[in-house]
Amino acid sequence: MVFDSSDHSDHEQVSYFTDPETGLQAIVAIHDTTLGPSLGGTRMLDYASEDAALEDVLRLSHAMTYKAAAADLPLGGGKAVILGDPDEIDRESLFEAYGRAVDCLAGRYITSVDVNSGVEDMDVIARETDHVVGTSDGLGDPSPITAHGVFHGVRACAESVYGTRSMDGRDVVIQGLGKVGRSLAEELLADGASVTVSDVNDDAVEAFAEEYDVETVEPESVYGQSCDVFAPCAVGGVVNDETIPQLDCDIVAGGANNILAERRHAAVLREQDILYAPDYVINGAGLITVAKEYLGGTREEAYEEAAALGDRLLEMIELADERDTTVLDAADAYAKNRIEGGERTPTILS
Repeated sequence: MVFDSSDHSDHEQVSYFTDPETGLQAIVAIHDTTLGPSLGGTRMLDYASEDAALEDVLRLSHAMTYKAAAADLPLGGGKAVILGDPDEIDRESLFEAYGRAVDCLAGRYITSVDVNSGVEDMDVIARETDHVVGTSDGLGDPSPITAHGVFHGVRACAESVYGTRSMDGRDVVIQGLGKVGRSLAEELLADGASVTVSDVNDDAVEAFAEEYDVETVEPESVYGQSCDVFAPCAVGGVVNDETIPQLDCDIVAGGANNILAERRHAAVLREQDILYAPDYVINGAGLITVAKEYLGGTREEAYEEAAALGDRLLEMIELADERDTTVLDAADAYAKNRIEGGERTPTILS
């Protein structure tokens, strides 16, 4: 029974949308609106099953609540997934239908770009609803600003481990050469780091390696690549029981969401003297950017606040050291302190 499912127990609203004419199948999960309306991107993936899609959107929306709180934003957490192969759809008609679905939520959920959805798709959604950010009329693609925040987060980790924020001479392995991974690699190279890249897209790896003269590593070998920093910037769940024993690094810090397969892996990394930067803190600049569009602000201000994430992360690292706990615990405490005391709206499953 859907109402008895423990998976939904901490979510305010989980909505399923279908449109037979366009083939739309979407799930919108609103986790918490204590601090404000939920804001989170919409990703499109060819999920193995509906259960897999539901599990993904529930985890992502939960993380968005903490990401907004950790970034000091007056927003709640939500996320959406569209089930399907992004290469086999009529994007315009499908995203128009999806825009009508978002509009049904009357502003409780505000959508934006994510995996396999871009600025052009947000423009289509905007024809049907005002509850969308990341359009071409707004502040544009937040990916470079997300990468800027991750870059400063990596530098903060380096200061904690090595005593300096300079990445000069540091070896960084970047898993995933999407928009965030590529921009992060470029910033790290400009700061003097030695970068090794990996991606399931061989053409993207080859083109980047040729342009920047960097080393590459096959996807199946990326976890065992010796480095100072391992930066996952693709899919989540990559730090797990199978991959942790392979890691040969001092720091795990990247732009992907839900890097840890399970929360307990933060403690496992700590036991192995590997500093883990909570992903919802270090990659929070994407949310900061679309929040600026929603609340009012400029792209330049978003870049400034992205850079400030490094200082906030360093404070959390220092707090974790003081309390002899993980940085994830310290980050959660910060976020919970912001959310605490608010009144949640009734849970709705539709």
